[in-house]
Amino acid sequence: MKNGTKAWLIIAALLIFIGCLLFAGIMTAVEWDFAELSTVKYVTNTYDISDEFDGIYVNTDTAHIEFILSDDGKCSVECYEEEDAVHSVTVKDNTLSVELTDRNFASGYIGINFGSPKITVYLPREEYGSLFIDEATGDIEIPDDFMFKNVYISLSTGDVDFSASVTDEVKIKTNTGNIYAEKISAGALDLTVSTGKVSVSNVTCKEKVSVRVSTGKTYLTDIECKSVISSGTTGSISLCNVIAEEKFSVERSTGDVIFESCDAANIYVKTNTGDVRGTLLSDKVFITDTGTGKVNVPKTISGGKCEIYTSTGDIDISIQK
Repeated sequence: MKNGTKAWLIIAALLIFIGCLLFAGIMTAVEWDFAELSTVKYVTNTYDISDEFDGIYVNTDTAHIEFILSDDGKCSVECYEEEDAVHSVTVKDNTLSVELTDRNFASGYIGINFGSPKITVYLPREEYGSLFIDEATGDIEIPDDFMFKNVYISLSTGDVDFSASVTDEVKIKTNTGNIYAEKISAGALDLTVSTGKVSVSNVTCKEKVSVRVSTGKTYLTDIECKSVISSGTTGSISLCNVIAEEKFSVERSTGDVIFESCDAANIYVKTNTGDVRGTLLSDKVFITDTGTGKVNVPKTISGGKCEIYTSTGDIDISIQK
C-alpha cells in the first residue's frame, strides 16, 4: 500500500473517531434524548368547541389519533403538532372537522424530525352519527365509550384499535399495519389490510363480517354474525367460537385455515397451499378435494354443505359433540 493511501486512511479513521466522540458527548449532554436533536418545533394547541355537531371528520397527514370521553361534558381537540403544520378545527354542516392546513415550507428546508404528532379528541357524549378518518401515517384508537351510526377509516401506515359500537357499517382499511376490533356490536364489519394482522374478538354483527388480507394472519374469536367472508393471499386464518347464521366463505392462496368450535349453515373453504383442520358444532355433508394431501372428515349424510378444496395440504375436520 502506498504511503499516501495509508496517510488518508489514518486521517479518515481519526475523523470518524473524533466524530463518534463528539456525538457521544452531545447525546450525553441531552441524556440520550433524540428529540432534543430535532430541528422541527412542536407546539400544543387546544381548540375548545361550543357548537353542537353529530358527525366527525378527521383528515390529517402524520399523527396518533385518540378519542376520549371528556370528564367535564365539553368538547375540545388537543393537537400536539408541528409549528409549521397546524390543524384547522371547526364545526360546519353539523360536523366536527379536524384538517391539516397547508405546510409552511417558507424556510426552505424540512429539517430533522424526531417528534410524534398527536390529536386527542375529547367528546362530551357517547353517541354520534358518522365518523370519517383519512390519514397517511399514525395509529388510531377508538375506545368502547362511543357509538356511531357508521364508520369509515382509511390509513396508509399504522395500527387501528377499534372498540366502539356501530349501528350500520364499520369499514376500516389500512395498507401497512394491524387492525384490532373487539367488544363491539355492528350492523356489518368490513376490514381490509395489505400487509398486517387482523384480530377480531367479542363481536356481534347483524350482517356479515368481511376480512381481506394480502399478507398477514387473521384471528376471529367469539363472533356471532350472519356470514363470514374472508379472502387472502399469504397468511393463515384462525376461527375460534365463530357462529354464522348463513355461511363461511374462506379463500387463501398460502396459509392454513383453522376452525375451533365453529359453525355455519354452509361452509366453503379453498386454499392452494395450506391445511384445513379443526372442529365444527353440527353435522355437515362434506365435499372435499385435495391435490396432494390426506382427507379425514366425518361420513355424515345430514346437515348443511361443507365444501373444502386444497391443492397442497391436508383436510382434517371433526364434529364436536
